[in-house]
Amino acid sequence: MPHQLPPEEELALRVIPFPADANPYGDIFGGWIMSHVDVAGARPAHQRARGRVATIAVNSFTFKQPVAIGDVVSFYARVVKEGRTSITVDVEVYVERGHDVPETVKVTEATLTYVAMNPDGTKRELPVLP
Repeated sequence: MPHQLPPEEELALRVIPFPADANPYGDIFGGWIMSHVDVAGARPAHQRARGRVATIAVNSFTFKQPVAIGDVVSFYARVVKEGRTSITVDVEVYVERGHDVPETVKVTEATLTYVAMNPDGTKRELPVLP
């Protein structure tokens, strides 16, 4: 399998899944990956909104390869679109695996939309950038 390089975007999150995160075959649950994608995507959305955000849509989500117990899972996220109150983020997920011959493999990609929130839970406009 070819070695794939992660994108140039900032690393948003890096975790290692454990046996409790896997099915009986050793594959990590898709829901575990989805929840970490949401956390990783919220990071640049929060930075752009300069405050609280909430997930309002999972626009796309593609699992390309399984993730195994012990893989080092890295989540890269970047803002790709802004609306008046919303921020759309692409998240790419790569794993580092293999002891004898290490490799980096893209395993998941997703696009999520977040909305900027006031403390009371209502939508707010994104701040104007300088």
